[in-house]
Amino acid sequence: MKPYPGVTLRARAVTIPLVRPFITAVRRATVLETVLVQAMDDDGRSGWGEAPISAVTKVTTPGVVASVHGPLQDLVARSDTADHAEALSHVSLSSESSAARMAVDCALHDLAAQRHGSPLFRYLGGRSPRVFTDMTLSVDEPAALASETRQHTAHGFDCIKVKLDAGGDQVARMRAVRRAAGPHVRLRIDANQAFTPEEAVRVITALEDAGLNIDVFEQPVPAGVWEDLAYVTRRVNTPIMADESVWTVEDLHRLIDLQAADLVNIKLAKTGGVLPAMQLAQLASSAGLGVLVGCMIESTVGIGAAASFAASLTESTEPTTAAHHIPQDLDGGLWVASSPVNGGARYDANVITLPERPGLGIFAAAGQETALR
Repeated sequence: MKPYPGVTLRARAVTIPLVRPFITAVRRATVLETVLVQAMDDDGRSGWGEAPISAVTKVTTPGVVASVHGPLQDLVARSDTADHAEALSHVSLSSESSAARMAVDCALHDLAAQRHGSPLFRYLGGRSPRVFTDMTLSVDEPAALASETRQHTAHGFDCIKVKLDAGGDQVARMRAVRRAAGPHVRLRIDANQAFTPEEAVRVITALEDAGLNIDVFEQPVPAGVWEDLAYVTRRVNTPIMADESVWTVEDLHRLIDLQAADLVNIKLAKTGGVLPAMQLAQLASSAGLGVLVGCMIESTVGIGAAASFAASLTESTEPTTAAHHIPQDLDGGLWVASSPVNGGARYDANVITLPERPGLGIFAAAGQETALR
């Protein structure tokens, strides 16, 4: 078999301002701190990946750079097959952080799709280059949430996700959002682990009694206490989605065994890239769980990979309107003031359009005409 083309990994730290502060129950961010990774082969191709840095991804910039240039580069160098399967398998089984593995996995998938001559979403089995997303609102008071809702729905968003914390009047907040959104806009809530199980049941029941028609309530209780998540799921009618609780296949097996949630939010920065994300999606589907593809605050490098993965999960042909497609949770790139690359995924309000160029369709770092060396 032809030797695996020599692949060199290069990691570069990037900091980009956000268009507005991102506020949840657990953090406040004003910039995107991330690490871009290029996988460059001997044939002149360059694949791209991203490792977002935050308290949520549990990594630091120096740690990711050291991981990419050290252990992960060594794993890729030891792969000797002509395709990228062996390298991807080695990376997925590595003990390196999931964010670092995500960056390398996505860069290798980009290279593999380029060698195949296909856009990444088609290489993964998707047919439509369009993926729909929700829009997230930071924790805020009712009037501000209503104003933001009107702004985003006027621009075409038909699914709004609201971040809640444990303070304030949750029903008043969501009532304001529902009034601003109208009856036909999907509403989601993400508590980011803000509540005790008893508080979560009380809040969700109050929202149900108010007739606010919440599509899904995400991660109401702290991760790691599976019985608490199951406690909430058994006592409310609103579908409960696990996020921070599920990083690995072992986590998902635990969720399934306890019937602890109705859906799972799969993020590449948690799973460690596209390959393990596909494994989680297959397991969730076989267990009858709903799957939503999510993201951290990321540039369009990470968003492009996540949207390509999301495109591969649908069996429908390209929808003609957003109403025909359940929106994913991939608005992270809309929070970033500028893109660090040329080409790649493109937002048009709630629609992410994936390029028809091979791979992720990225052809250079922003402001450059050639790959970083």
